[in-house]
Amino acid sequence: MSQRFYNLVLQTVELSDGCSILDVGCGTGALLKRIAMQNNVICFGIDAEAKMVEVAQKNYPAMDIRQSRSEDMPFDNQTFEAVTACMAYHHFADKNGFASETARVIKPDGALYIADPRFPTPVRLLLNGVFRLIHVAGEFQNPDEIAKRFAAYGFVLESVTVDAYAQVVKLRRKA
Repeated sequence: MSQRFYNLVLQTVELSDGCSILDVGCGTGALLKRIAMQNNVICFGIDAEAKMVEVAQKNYPAMDIRQSRSEDMPFDNQTFEAVTACMAYHHFADKNGFASETARVIKPDGALYIADPRFPTPVRLLLNGVFRLIHVAGEFQNPDEIAKRFAAYGFVLESVTVDAYAQVVKLRRKA
């Protein structure tokens, strides 16, 4: 299932040679590997799960992969030209913290790509209600909700790319 999301990100992401990209919620590093195969970029990743980070570090020793939460990134201000979050955003319990940290670590005019499931409104609201009921951190959002949250941190909606149940919301950090 992740392949559809990876493919959509790879079709959407625009990277210049030598730029730095951060994948938040990078898991085992599979998306970063595919990005690196198609682009001459410097890859960084973070994931909250130690076992995922361990696998990513073992498989891709040339990449800088660290254990970290999305709302507490271990990088300097304005480090990255691009940030991705693929199949991870709905899991972030502190979405405002992620938005704030992304605004801090991304360079002016940098691009943020959020790839997450796309559900019809009734299904999305039902799933979000179930998550709250069973105390699972997470929430699915539509592109307008994502754009509204990130607007408060200096981002503008640039595009939405959809493929069946997958969506990539591309936001740009105002210069």
